[in-house]
Amino acid sequence: MTNDLPASHSRLGTFFVVAVLAAASMWFYFDRILVAYQVADAAQQERPRGNLSDLYPRWLGARELLLHHVNPYSDEITLEIQKGYYGRVLDNNRPNDPKDRQGFAYPLYLVFVLAPLINFPFHNVQIFFHWMLVSLTAASVCLWLRALQWRLPCLAVAGCIALTLGSVPAVQGIKLQQISLLVAGLMAGAVACVAGGYLFCGGILLALATIKPQLAWPLVAWLLLWAVSDLRRRRKLVVGFGLTMALLLGGAEIILPGWWRMFAETVGQYHRYTQNQSVLEQLIPWPYAGKIVAGIAILGCGLCLWRLRANPAEGPQFGRAIALAMALTVLVVPMYAPYNQVLLVPAILVLVRDREFFISRSRAARFIYLAGAFSIAWQWLASIVLFGAYWLASPAWSLQGWKWPFFATFTIPVIAFALTYLDASRTDQRQMVEGAQTAKTT
Repeated sequence: MTNDLPASHSRLGTFFVVAVLAAASMWFYFDRILVAYQVADAAQQERPRGNLSDLYPRWLGARELLLHHVNPYSDEITLEIQKGYYGRVLDNNRPNDPKDRQGFAYPLYLVFVLAPLINFPFHNVQIFFHWMLVSLTAASVCLWLRALQWRLPCLAVAGCIALTLGSVPAVQGIKLQQISLLVAGLMAGAVACVAGGYLFCGGILLALATIKPQLAWPLVAWLLLWAVSDLRRRRKLVVGFGLTMALLLGGAEIILPGWWRMFAETVGQYHRYTQNQSVLEQLIPWPYAGKIVAGIAILGCGLCLWRLRANPAEGPQFGRAIALAMALTVLVVPMYAPYNQVLLVPAILVLVRDREFFISRSRAARFIYLAGAFSIAWQWLASIVLFGAYWLASPAWSLQGWKWPFFATFTIPVIAFALTYLDASRTDQRQMVEGAQTAKTT
């Protein structure tokens, strides 16, 4: 036993060092290669570049509503947003101008979350929000591990945090100051609270996560189903969620009556001019085929989760159900942006934890598992190669490979969903057999 301990510590130390180096290469890639390419391309195409902060349109909308009582969904505010976000108002006569008008396409109650920031200059808000997203993303790894009931050594946790902070989704989200990362942190906090028995607090955080409803609905649906299946013991989750949503919706209606109609109209316009599609719709180009496959995935996932609804939050089955719900979100949400894949963190953790199950399966299952592992690792392999090329060859040569770390963008969600579904289904099948055996015995 004593001879194994130094070897174990050595492996953990190696993992941590490799994780830090991989994360550093990714940040270098974004700062010196991807951004440099985008700046040069924007100058060549005469495409505007302002602060490019996803927070700015929401912050300005909240500021104008709360301080000056101006409708954040109005065209007036949209034009003001464009001046800051892009540096100027978009011109329809310029074919290279972005299609995204950057309107306030969020539920109005987001202003309550941003209210503490509206009295500060946006430059200061940017700095604060940047480090808040870094801290929240790092903390979310610990929260997901807590929710999954998986205890790891400190060096292993530190390595997981480094890889998460140095992944394409996290770095892109932090750079763009994407609210998706805030929502991911709220989800992680909600599930960790539920797993720890703090159901009322979990319900509050779950309601706050609906500031980006397209990302929150699968997890909300699953947790409410889980709570209702044993309402006597789990009712505090429903109460916490319901009260918080009532306060958010009621408060929003008070400060801007009829806001939900404006929100629905803005979302409709957003989808029309951006033509956003899900991962499946991008992978399957035939008309409606992607939506049909997404519907099948939702149905299959729903049936699996229905059978898992009775599991306690303290067991491994609950973690697998959470991972499946989050993987489904990334697969079917009508936006394939890489930063949304930060929601795959719990799925990836579950797949690493349950690796023995996949390795012991059929050759096809092992192949898919290894393909998934390679797809996830590819982003760091590519960033390390580009880092080396930047210094050993030439910066110009490395700029030509700016797409490389994104090559597995559409592969990862599909494989992650397939594997988490298989993992959750085998748990489901085992429970059914055990239940049948118990019934037969009694």
